[in-house]
Amino acid sequence: MRPTNVGLLTMKLRSAALTDIGKVRLENQDCPLCQPVLGLFGVADGVGGLPGGAEASECAVRTLTQAVRDAKGEPDLGAILESANAAVQRLGMLVSPETGIGTTVSCGLFRAGRVRLAHVGDSRAYLLRGEKLLSVTEDHTVEVEARKRQMPGEYLLLHPQSGHTLTRCVGQPTPLETDLTEHALAAGDRWLFATDGVTRMVSDPELAELLGRAGEPAEILRAMIDLALVRGGSDNATAVLVIADEA
Repeated sequence: MRPTNVGLLTMKLRSAALTDIGKVRLENQDCPLCQPVLGLFGVADGVGGLPGGAEASECAVRTLTQAVRDAKGEPDLGAILESANAAVQRLGMLVSPETGIGTTVSCGLFRAGRVRLAHVGDSRAYLLRGEKLLSVTEDHTVEVEARKRQMPGEYLLLHPQSGHTLTRCVGQPTPLETDLTEHALAAGDRWLFATDGVTRMVSDPELAELLGRAGEPAEILRAMIDLALVRGGSDNATAVLVIADEA
């Protein structure tokens, strides 16, 4: 929760990360990313249905962190995600040569009054500005793809269990497609990065209410993840919160 002024002119950041195995899973395959000194925050969630989920998410976060730390000049998030993808692929050849391994990644680099986001998978990034909550990432799932093709009812009727299947992840041999966006950072902004163990259990209006509360980031995250656990905790639950304050 240390304040940092990495590249910021008039703002400081307060941050916290929290992860919980939940009440059903035997292993926590989520990995939070909270590097205040680097201005780098996010989450990774090992892909269910593949082995080595914890290894995949930890490898991605470790590679991202080292690449930003080693960057000469302004880090290129697109290239850095490519390096994370290659690192997870290499690890997958050792952990599971037959299927490989994979992970989601949603992360943000806070520099010079801007937030640059990189996103692959169904973890999410949200922005609470004032009283308005914005989802600033789009899930890369079969259900979302079906909706974009205007066939959600038809598809989900035929494949009711497949809606949450990922269409993109970090670490698989298919070419990596990363959503890269950039946003202005304003004083009072609250940025949330969360895995689906949180977002499937806590609705957007509830997230907005929780994020709008006074208090330290860790307290807000504790209340958020406790709510996910009360509702069953069917998956690992991980969230990272960044609050931009006037310096």
